[in-house]
Amino acid sequence: MAAPMVTFSLKRLGRRFCVLRQHQFSGAQKRCRNYATKTNILTLHERGIFVDIFPEASIELPKLLQSGPQCVYCGFDPTADSLHIGNLLAIIGLLHCQRAGHNTIALIGGATARIGDPSGRSKEREALDLDQLQTNIRGIESTLQRVCKNHQQDIWKSPKELPPLRIENNSSWYRQQSVVEFMSTVGRHFRMGTMLGRTSVQTRLKSAEGMSLTEFTYQMFQAYDFLHLHREYRCLIQLGGSDQMGNMMSGHDLVRKVTGKEVYAITVPLVTTTSGQKLGKTAGNAVWLSRDKTSPFELYQFFIRQPDSIMESYLKLFTFLSMAEIADIMRKHSNHPENRLAQKKLAEQVTILVHGVSGLESALRCTQALYEGGLDVLQRLTEEEMKLLFSEAPTTEMVLEPGLSLLDVLVKAKALPGEVTGWHIIADGGVWINNVRQTDPRHVVVPSLHILDNNISIVRIGKKRYHLIKWIR
Repeated sequence: MAAPMVTFSLKRLGRRFCVLRQHQFSGAQKRCRNYATKTNILTLHERGIFVDIFPEASIELPKLLQSGPQCVYCGFDPTADSLHIGNLLAIIGLLHCQRAGHNTIALIGGATARIGDPSGRSKEREALDLDQLQTNIRGIESTLQRVCKNHQQDIWKSPKELPPLRIENNSSWYRQQSVVEFMSTVGRHFRMGTMLGRTSVQTRLKSAEGMSLTEFTYQMFQAYDFLHLHREYRCLIQLGGSDQMGNMMSGHDLVRKVTGKEVYAITVPLVTTTSGQKLGKTAGNAVWLSRDKTSPFELYQFFIRQPDSIMESYLKLFTFLSMAEIADIMRKHSNHPENRLAQKKLAEQVTILVHGVSGLESALRCTQALYEGGLDVLQRLTEEEMKLLFSEAPTTEMVLEPGLSLLDVLVKAKALPGEVTGWHIIADGGVWINNVRQTDPRHVVVPSLHILDNNISIVRIGKKRYHLIKWIR
């Protein structure tokens, strides 16, 4: 997978926040101290968390964010049974808002997922059946709850409780409305020219497949979500990926037309590959937040493999380390880049956030077993971790008989091509059993040396070819 990059432009937003700093910051800081202990939300543009705001020329949003606790929401359509790292930045944005004392809502689009967001897509989504939709909703709820719990327990580490994340499902208010009622009360506030002018609509209309009426109305439903949450919870701010700005503008316009109140949109960066392709399920390159789809080890390794050039920005975006801590890490990293200190800290912090301390411990065990460890490290692997690490390795069941030599075993397991060739491969040092090099083909199999406590021997031929032998006693 190509190394991901984060697309963001902060100059305009930074200038806008500077206006408040110059004219309002002193008084706003005093008010902010009453409810925020660790995060000044106005500094998040320095980390790259905020890309842009709407209305673009507004200086009222920075004032609002420091005037007292506000309600902020972000939507997640359950088009899969797990969220991915592209969604993680939006969750981190909500967590930063919690740290600043704001009330947060994660809105699961149980209704809008059935319509399908056309943003960033070249063709219409396949319709979800109701059973799959419910499975997806449960998976996303579980992910959101787990990440928030891990953040509270393992990263926030403060006796002061954060404002809880409220999880809503928009199907709860759409099932009470008829099509006629929705179109007569909500549809009349939308103008065709504005809707047709959205980038997502223009892109699809120019494509060979075109755009269905269902997809075209998606922006109406997302806009109404904002209006509903504004009415119910006095929600004034919506977070979303930078590709969602068109939909969020529709929500802003609807709330203002119906209520006369000003509301705001804040975008967070998109995670993309070096070629500019968005990471996610649509592109088929998602790194998932569910351990059933991407294990803690795989998530850890994904961030370990990222290049030095994006380390500073990723530490600012994906972790809650202070700017001073990040500067110190980057200074040490630049002195000895071969140690990959920045990558290790990034992978550690993200794995803890997504999978907790136990997930990080599992990732480190697997990393040591695959790249560093001896027999003692392999003994600590769980059966689940063993299956994960060697999922593509062939497995052979064998009965442990007295006097079996290593050559006998490996030829019978078809890990080696034959006795003559196999003899030379072992003698030349091309065979490892449980990460220990073997050089004597005649060596008799000894359980304490060659078989792990779980009755498995991990055989490696050369650098990368693995074979598992499961012993039956």
